[in-house]
Amino acid sequence: MRTGPRPAPDIARIARGTGPRQVLLVHCTLASARSLVPVMDALDGSALTMTAFDLPGHGRSGDWTGNGDYLSVAAEVAEGFCAGPVDLVGHSFGAVVALALMVRRPELVRSAVLVEPVLFAAAEAGSGAQGRHAAAHDAIRAALAAGDREGAARRFTGIWGTGPAWAEIPAAQRRAMRDRIHLVEASRPGLSEDSTGILAPGRLDRVGAPVLLLRGADSPPIVPEILATLRARLPRAREEVVAGAGHMVPLTHPERVAALIGAHLSRAR
Repeated sequence: MRTGPRPAPDIARIARGTGPRQVLLVHCTLASARSLVPVMDALDGSALTMTAFDLPGHGRSGDWTGNGDYLSVAAEVAEGFCAGPVDLVGHSFGAVVALALMVRRPELVRSAVLVEPVLFAAAEAGSGAQGRHAAAHDAIRAALAAGDREGAARRFTGIWGTGPAWAEIPAAQRRAMRDRIHLVEASRPGLSEDSTGILAPGRLDRVGAPVLLLRGADSPPIVPEILATLRARLPRAREEVVAGAGHMVPLTHPERVAALIGAHLSRAR
């Protein structure tokens, strides 16, 4: 029996596999479900049925209306795909969507893999990493406020992208990121101010599902601080680090990420 609302009809999705175990994957900001296909294709489709959806305003999903808290809305969309307990896999903003769902409806989560979760509010207050992050994102906000969407997107991808210079990114991809860059600001209350209360006392402590925290060894310095907080607060959390990888590790190292996910799912039976 379905335990949550059905996903909205304007939310696009991609499916892989025919197995009995349900896995829901949530992508990062300015990307789409397609960014997780390399990982999905490297997982065991005979054991898993995998669904990845395009977040509101991303990919082939409908535009973001601007109504409500963006992280809360994204978590509600994710909940709509949960007909029963699922294994969650989230990357970057998608990992924070998974966290929001876990504290909101813990009974829907059998296990979780949080890849590079960008819950900036969880980082150590006043640390050097927090200060550098704030300065970099203030520059993105200033560019947006000045109407320089391309400059804002260029700054964002310079921090959180796969590495190529802005001019080396295909024109269609640059245009898509420029057109959606306002969603970075829409996500700020959830990520920097914890608008959904993920870090509120007692919430993470009640998550009983086993959680794998996964990051690239070369990620921005704020990411290890975030993971340290989550590892201390989640009762059944463990951490893995992918050597030679940065923030976009699902795209750059999909087979290694899939192997770590598969091992985690096997332990979480």
